[in-house]
Amino acid sequence: MYRHLEDLGLALLQQVDPERAHGLALMALRAGLGPRGGPVTSQRLRTRVAGLDLPNPVGLAAGFDKNATSLAPLSRCGFGFIEVGAATPLPQDGNPGPRLFRLTEDGAAINRFGFNNDGMAAIAARLKGHAGIVGLNLGANKTSQDRAGDFATVLTTCGAHVDFATVNVSSPNTERLRDLQGKAALASLLAGVMAANAALARPVPVFLKIAPDLSGQEIADVAEVANTSGIHGLIATNTTLARDGLRSAHRGEPGGLSGQPLFAASTKLLARLAGMTSLPIIGVGGVASAEQAYHKIRAGASAVQLYTGLVYGGIRLAADIARGLDDLLARDGFATVADAVGTGRDDWI
Repeated sequence: MYRHLEDLGLALLQQVDPERAHGLALMALRAGLGPRGGPVTSQRLRTRVAGLDLPNPVGLAAGFDKNATSLAPLSRCGFGFIEVGAATPLPQDGNPGPRLFRLTEDGAAINRFGFNNDGMAAIAARLKGHAGIVGLNLGANKTSQDRAGDFATVLTTCGAHVDFATVNVSSPNTERLRDLQGKAALASLLAGVMAANAALARPVPVFLKIAPDLSGQEIADVAEVANTSGIHGLIATNTTLARDGLRSAHRGEPGGLSGQPLFAASTKLLARLAGMTSLPIIGVGGVASAEQAYHKIRAGASAVQLYTGLVYGGIRLAADIARGLDDLLARDGFATVADAVGTGRDDWI
């Protein structure tokens, strides 16, 4: 019965403006219309990533619950971990709308939100006492005079209330933000974040989220900085500026492209990065099935995240992927997720 109702609700939401539909989906979750279970788990699915004990390796990517308004219902949707945000020091409206587009023919979306959020103080208050493993995506204000410093500021304010933090210098929707991925700028930024983390009463694992549009040398530079910065892991990747092979009428919209067209490119970058670092990597980009999650893991990811797949598969997708991943691990004789990590990396490089 629940699946039938979700299918009906999903069909209705897809007739509504995408950003409004997103808001309605969060409202429905808060009203109790989502799943009522918890994280899907098993001995095979349990895994440890950067010191985090995850019931399963299927996470919710940042951007779905930007303002941490729906943590309790999301914790019942099957995810092994959740990432909220991005949060910036000051509240900001982001870019003018329309700023979210469905590319249904491509199983994709384009967004140019621009870090719209309620600000770190409001988000910190909502994070207190959360259930499950919850991380925060750290962002910078568009008008900030010290964008690198903004990341440390958000961590200082919110760090006591999260289980991990992600430095997001890879969103394409804040002008010149990706410049912070340059070697010297990135090293300086991460030094500030790690100093803020060390000052917390309980330091948290810190991840760096990177863009899929990096050159080979840029990937090598990111890996070198990551390996020496003291961070705990990487997230590969954010949305892309590429538009190859798209069919939708919205394919020319500015912003970051996510979903199915990103799967191959993000997985190739992930596999390449895995050969340059021993840090755990969370694979993101085009995950909409258990098979795709499994490909990411075998390419070198210790865990995966999804977002755009939910637009087309509904909120039950997380639990479906986790159960399917358990079956795939069993089929191939892996006792744990960790045993499978990187075993198919050569297929992607």
